Amino acid sequence: MFSYWERQSFVNYDHIIIGSGIVGLSTAVELKQRFPTASVLVVERGILPTGASTKNAGFACMGSVTELLDDLETMSEEEVVQLFERRKKGLELLRERLGDDTIGYKTNGSHELISETEINAIEKIEYLNQLLLPVNKKDSFRLCNERIDSYGFNKTHIKALIENTCEGELHTGKMMHALMSYATQLGVEIKTGVTVKEFNEEADKVVVQLKNSLVDEVLPFTCKQLFVCTNAFTKQLLPNEEIMQGRGQVLVTEPIEGLKLKGVFHMDKGYYYFREIEGRVMIGGGRNEAIQKETTSKLGITDTIQNKLEEKLRDIILPGIDYTVAQRWAGIMAFGADKQPLVKQVSDRVYGAFRLGGMGVAMGSYVAKELVTPIPR
Repeated sequence: MFSYWERQSFVNYDHIIIGSGIVGLSTAVELKQRFPTASVLVVERGILPTGASTKNAGFACMGSVTELLDDLETMSEEEVVQLFERRKKGLELLRERLGDDTIGYKTNGSHELISETEINAIEKIEYLNQLLLPVNKKDSFRLCNERIDSYGFNKTHIKALIENTCEGELHTGKMMHALMSYATQLGVEIKTGVTVKEFNEEADKVVVQLKNSLVDEVLPFTCKQLFVCTNAFTKQLLPNEEIMQGRGQVLVTEPIEGLKLKGVFHMDKGYYYFREIEGRVMIGGGRNEAIQKETTSKLGITDTIQNKLEEKLRDIILPGIDYTVAQRWAGIMAFGADKQPLVKQVSDRVYGAFRLGGMGVAMGSYVAKELVTPIPR
């Protein structure tokens, strides 16, 4: 039930965005920059973004050598280069918009650990460098085996180390907090704890039914255009979209005295990733170890994956070094048959950007720009 005042000032908007993750907030920013006088509302069902935007490991990922080679098994060279360019442009836009200091962006080095079974990937470094040169304007990868000892990795498992010259790291919490602040400074309204029950498109508007949990009622909000930016949870609103959910589990250790690591690291086609942060090691991934069980929207952690993460720490990353786990958590990502995101006009007044394949930090800002650019002024 609305009051007179609420009907006058609180329920009708030019644009409503569902989802307050990096894509949703970036879409709101793009809309306010393109249409400064437009009213923009972002709604989020959780107190914090529900998917992976605040639950990732803070990687500004461009793609490792083995990951890109794996992508080329299902995608053309042109598609892989285009995806790499989206990541590069998205990261540049994010840094330009918010500032490196604000988001904790650093270039402490990015490396991929190569096992015995992956050693043939070294032969493809020059091929990938030439393929990506038009986008990156420099060699994207180089062999740096001399650093294996300095990082303290187990050389029984690690046979080579490849540097990725175009990746960085950031502080996920600072980045998302800064993005929220930036959006609100532009005049974007953000409402959290709001569940979208359904939406109905009419000739001149979209009616979005929002659940008011306080009094357990559903209230209609209207907008001229609706944007669905719910990534892994998109099928709840758009059931025909091709999306597979994937859980990414993470753990972080207590500070480790004398830790040799610095920067960010990848293993096993990008399925594992770890980094140093404040003298700790943060490691995530491993869903390939139990792909069916990890194809889920449940945020819980499992012994299977957490044990695998600790196994990587114990046997490869920190051999002979004692550590204590400080915290464990999980985030939900969205995948498809390939890693191309879906950026589309769903119908006359409904648009969507989702299925970012675990690369939302790097790609999210640019995907939002792609989503908003075609909208007529």
